[in-house]
Amino acid sequence: MTSPTLVGVSLKMYFGHAQTLDWISKVGELARRHPAVQDGSVEVFVIPGFVSLAASVGVLEGTPVLVGAQDLATEDAGAFTGEVSGVELAEVGARVVEVGHAERRALFGETDEIVAKKTSAALRNGLAPVLCVGEKTRSTPEDAATECLRQLDSALDGAPAGRVIVAYEPVWAIGAAEPAAPAYVRSVCARLHAAVADRPNSAVIYGGSAGPGLLAELGGEVDGIFLGRFAHDTDALGRVLDEAAARA
Repeated sequence: MTSPTLVGVSLKMYFGHAQTLDWISKVGELARRHPAVQDGSVEVFVIPGFVSLAASVGVLEGTPVLVGAQDLATEDAGAFTGEVSGVELAEVGARVVEVGHAERRALFGETDEIVAKKTSAALRNGLAPVLCVGEKTRSTPEDAATECLRQLDSALDGAPAGRVIVAYEPVWAIGAAEPAAPAYVRSVCARLHAAVADRPNSAVIYGGSAGPGLLAELGGEVDGIFLGRFAHDTDALGRVLDEAAARA
């Protein structure tokens, strides 16, 4: 069976609770009527804020859409005020969890060691980490791949078995006017693909100013796309799902 094309969306902290659930409801309607989502050739995951996560799982019940979290604790239980464990996320129905995003690294001081602990915490609780890797500054594809592989190897060192979704997000492209050039992305993602080839159902997707038309240019080295604000408009998200279906 051909692997599905992935389309993921993280809402970050742009929406309030009511707005999130309205958006989630529209995504559910879109998924229910989209043939490629229904037949599994396109796989969709959405990552709302913590407050809306459990309710989002309920709204999307009966659809193939996976719900995820934007972060998780390194530990499964204990005196960690404000943290949310992988145990709890799995209990309420989360299936994926974002780990190592550039904003977490830059704003909250997450190190490679912390990212590795969170990756292991996700996998031991049956959550697929959406493991974000990316170089800080624009460079050659070879240098970018070397840095991304270093981050990936560090995160997976000693980690339990399980599915990993590698999100290649060049830091310099996040929020930029244009994504990284397709040939550049393909070169880096080909190397990342090889690094997770021994993990069943794992995938490599691209994020960083991703939008319409990009999927068709990325080729087989890239399994999908990780969207941000572009997908706040569910009609725009629908167009990307159509592109994913055509590619699949």
